[in-house]
Amino acid sequence: MYDPLDPELTAVRERARDLCQAFNGTREAETDERHKILRVLLGAGGDTAMIQPPFFCDYGVNIALGTRVFFNFNCVVLDVCRVTIGDYAQFGPGVQILTPMHPMNALERRGKEYGKAVEIGSDVWVGAGALILPGVRIGSRTVIGAGSVVTRDVPDDVFAAGNPCRVLRQIMA
Repeated sequence: MYDPLDPELTAVRERARDLCQAFNGTREAETDERHKILRVLLGAGGDTAMIQPPFFCDYGVNIALGTRVFFNFNCVVLDVCRVTIGDYAQFGPGVQILTPMHPMNALERRGKEYGKAVEIGSDVWVGAGALILPGVRIGSRTVIGAGSVVTRDVPDDVFAAGNPCRVLRQIMA
C-alpha cells in the first residue's frame, strides 16, 4: 500500500507526464528526438522501442522493454509497479497495461492504493483495445485477440481472446 499523493511519487508522475507530452508533440520524422525522450522516460528499452504517439504512462521508470518493442497509437501503461516486456512484442492501438489496484474497503481506498507487476514475454502480439490487468503474466509467442480483457496468466504459444480472456488454441511454432 502506498499514498499516491506522496510528494516524491507526485514529482515522478509529473516528470513522466511532461516527457509524454513532449514525446506526443513530436512529428513523424523526428525519430532521433523520440528515442532521446524514450531513453529518459523509460526504465529500459528506449533505444530500440517503436512507439506511435500518443503514448501515456504513470512513471515510465517502471517500464522495461526488450529489443524492438512496438506500441501502436493511443497506448497506456499505468506503471505503478514493474512492467516487463520481452523482445519484439507488439501492441495494437488502444492497448492498456494496468498495474494499479485499489482496496475493496471504501475507507482504505480514500488514501491508499497498491499494485501488481505485469510481465509480457517475447514475440507477443496484443490486439487493438486489449486490457491487461494487474498481476498478469503473458507467455512468449502468444497472441491476445483484439478487445480482450486479460484477467489471469496466459501461457506461452497460445491464442487467447475474450472477456475474460481465455486460451482458445495452441499456436504451432
